[in-house]
Amino acid sequence: MKAVAGFGLVNPWEGTIAFPDKARLSKPRAIGLTMVMDKGLGLSETAELLSVAGECIDYIKLAFGTSALYPGQILRDKVSLIRSWGIHVYPGGTFLEIASIQQQIAGFLVKCRELGFSAIEVSDGTISLTPDERTNIIMQAKDMGYHVLSEVGKKSPVESSGVEEIVSQVSSDLRAGADQVILEARESGKGIGIFDKNGEIRDEFFRNLARHLRDIPGIIWEAPLKNQQLELIRTFGPNVNLGNIPPGEVLALEALRVGLRSDTLKDILCRQIPLAMV
Repeated sequence: MKAVAGFGLVNPWEGTIAFPDKARLSKPRAIGLTMVMDKGLGLSETAELLSVAGECIDYIKLAFGTSALYPGQILRDKVSLIRSWGIHVYPGGTFLEIASIQQQIAGFLVKCRELGFSAIEVSDGTISLTPDERTNIIMQAKDMGYHVLSEVGKKSPVESSGVEEIVSQVSSDLRAGADQVILEARESGKGIGIFDKNGEIRDEFFRNLARHLRDIPGIIWEAPLKNQQLELIRTFGPNVNLGNIPPGEVLALEALRVGLRSDTLKDILCRQIPLAMV
């Protein structure tokens, strides 16, 4: 089954049970984005994911350098299938970093177009790019018509960035033309970025960062774990942009967003209690 562009998420229980949180936006949307981290799904698995959850997904990232390990025709077919659902698909930022090390950025961008990718992730989580190099790559990709996501943050906890550094890099990438800026949390969501070694939010650091970034709609918070997604939804609402979502957790996340899980349902009910009853 193929999605109809702009058709939106359909509730087969409509008329009997409605989504408790009616603020959730349907596709196409500029906020409330969900980015899925795909570590090697086959064609049939990808088709099943899209048939079940395609209307909940805005981006699919073929993580790390996994796109180099698919048989060529399968990769092309997979990318084409994802795009047929109106979903941006792109190779992981680490792959672009390897292209940079090997001085192949121009060839990398051309090859991405040949393979059918619609978006590019620009990052330096493992290597170091100068500000000019980073800006130039973003501008090159934009000039070639790509949707550009940049990623801010290092993959090593010992190289973690402070609030001012993160905010400065976010602003610089957006000025260069990035469509979205991803805040690094890796696949694990532990010991990096706004999360401590147990995957819990570093409260003071997060609150300070959130104050600076709250009004920037292009921020995507990597949040692979349910407790992280819940806290971000509670802070920013159901239309917060979230990334690195495992394929099997897409519907579970959407249930959080629309109030179909106990955690967010309780929050909605609390907001609906008349003040006289509090």
